[in-house]
Amino acid sequence: MKPGPEVIEFLRSELTSEAAKRVNATARAVVAAKERGGKVVVVVGSGPNVHEGVTTLLAELIRLGVVDGITTSSAVVAHEMGGSLERVKRVPGKLVGIDQALLPKDGMFELSLLPKEQMEAIRAEMLVDEGLIGRMQECSEGSVIIKAAGNLSYPLGLRTERLAREAEQIAKAEGSTVEAIAGRGADPMTMIGAGARAGKPVLVCVPQLVGGGAVGLAIGDAIPITRRSALVAAMLADADVIIESAVALTQEIHDGPFERYTGHGLWAAWDGLETWSLEGKTLVRIDLDPALERAWKQERENSLVQEAIAKGMPKTKVAGVPFRMEMSGFCRLEGSIPIIADIGTVWPVLADEIATGLGLELGFNCCRQDLPAGQAMRERIVREVQPVDRALMQGL
Repeated sequence: MKPGPEVIEFLRSELTSEAAKRVNATARAVVAAKERGGKVVVVVGSGPNVHEGVTTLLAELIRLGVVDGITTSSAVVAHEMGGSLERVKRVPGKLVGIDQALLPKDGMFELSLLPKEQMEAIRAEMLVDEGLIGRMQECSEGSVIIKAAGNLSYPLGLRTERLAREAEQIAKAEGSTVEAIAGRGADPMTMIGAGARAGKPVLVCVPQLVGGGAVGLAIGDAIPITRRSALVAAMLADADVIIESAVALTQEIHDGPFERYTGHGLWAAWDGLETWSLEGKTLVRIDLDPALERAWKQERENSLVQEAIAKGMPKTKVAGVPFRMEMSGFCRLEGSIPIIADIGTVWPVLADEIATGLGLELGFNCCRQDLPAGQAMRERIVREVQPVDRALMQGL
């Protein structure tokens, strides 16, 4: 099940003419890169990418050989370890005996509504409070929703965080990462699962390191930050096209401590460390904030950002945009392409154009969740994408 041609055409019609041109330019850049044997890396932000099915689409693009690497957040890894999306029952915690001091602001507590076989597998791994589960099942208040998996729902959220600590110990013993170890047992329709099967790197970048509770801590504790930065740098160095999807702090990702073109990697290179350059790469950013477009156009029209750097002036004041969106590295890159649109609209169209250009058949495509096709997509993810298999993760 995936959005039909009529849905793709509707989504394409929802894009502004400028956004549609840039989506097409991105698709052409990806197709050209793959046809000459080049590589594509995607930088994935948190929540929206999971909810809109973008992470599941990227798993499919890894399987098809289109995407060669991912950098993402520890929160996304936590969600993928839980199966990406799950159905939960939300009830007032005080009604089922949860200490109010432990509950989040809204006072709600969540029950994972898992298939019988998944619950039995969790019961075999850890002690489960059957009384609490029974009280939540019987509670007449609350609601049932679909949400990002493996977060605060019981028992899947607790299981996910404990499993990450197990993955950390295995990663340390094997000289690997939590992402790779968890990926061994993850569903193939997750990025970490697809990456593990295809031998492609899926790495949490340093700016997105702390998230997902103990999952982020386990990821951060497994290898040193310098090693993580070097692994991300090596992946980006190999890429011809880098696509950033609804992610903050992108400047700290794409021009990190080992990147020379924007200047930050100068002294690392000076001291003989392995460095890389953004020069000549196509860098795409999908974002809803129009300030990105404004900053990019200012640089194209009068080189405001570069001029501010040359004069030692504050770039944000010169450009007149918030620091997050100033992104001097992005704006100054000759091959940068901003796409100002919803990721749930952009990605299905972009994936369709890439698949058409490369003669590939998508087994999955995502869709904006406010549309019927998007709702059906979310139901499919809940139904088909499974939590991490602990035995497979352990290599058993």
